[in-house]
Amino acid sequence: MLRIVDTRTGHLAEIPSVSRHLLSICVHLPVSDAGIGMVDLRALLAGDVLARTAELHGLQSRTFLTTPDLPPERAQALERAMSALGVHPPATVGVHHPNGTLCAAADVHVHAHGTAAQDTVGGVRIDVGQVGPASGEGGVPDPAHFLAPALLDAVAPEGTDPLAVRMLMLGHAYRAPVVVTSTALDEARRTLADWRQQVADWAQEPSRPIPADVLRHAHAVLADDLGVPAVLDALVTLAARADVPAGAKFETFAFLDRVLGLDLAREVGHQHRAAR
Repeated sequence: MLRIVDTRTGHLAEIPSVSRHLLSICVHLPVSDAGIGMVDLRALLAGDVLARTAELHGLQSRTFLTTPDLPPERAQALERAMSALGVHPPATVGVHHPNGTLCAAADVHVHAHGTAAQDTVGGVRIDVGQVGPASGEGGVPDPAHFLAPALLDAVAPEGTDPLAVRMLMLGHAYRAPVVVTSTALDEARRTLADWRQQVADWAQEPSRPIPADVLRHAHAVLADDLGVPAVLDALVTLAARADVPAGAKFETFAFLDRVLGLDLAREVGHQHRAAR
């Protein structure tokens, strides 16, 4: 069973709330003249991680997305940004409706920071934290809202890996604010590149079981209010452990990437091809 903090009560709630094996998630993007930006993409990312976590714990999941009535070019830009950030496509996408019929039966409602409360809607409500630049940070535009098609390019320009943005976001609890700086993005890019290279190196060694203590810890922190930052910390620790075989490190990173969605196995096999 998964537990997550309901914004309206401040208490942990079990999801799904009844004994069934399907978790229904609805991500709500607000109607705004300012456009859709990183704060909204962060809501989509939170919904994606929740769905991945549910599946890791043996549940099925179904994600719905409600959006403003977007013109075609903005809808396409949103789809491209979601794909670039590794967000699985929602099962259903619909325009906001006053009666909320699309998501009426959802177990969890995910909202971007600052979205108006909807107390009449059932299920658990979670609000993701705001996204903003450091005060006076040069070269990093305000990512709160961008008009398409510059939605993702403003934070991950052409030639950079958008999954570094995903990693930066995952390094913070979903309810906590994220400050986007060039330094933070560079660190995320370096860590992601280092991990992919390490995973590729470990993949050349014989496979070994995932350490039981690491697996238990990962399941526990993910089930308790989506503790993804603790999973990232556990991987940092695991990578440095001399007592864990390379094959076990590979299996652990590959397994937990099912939730992280960072494409950690991207470089596997590249050394072999380069050597031929």
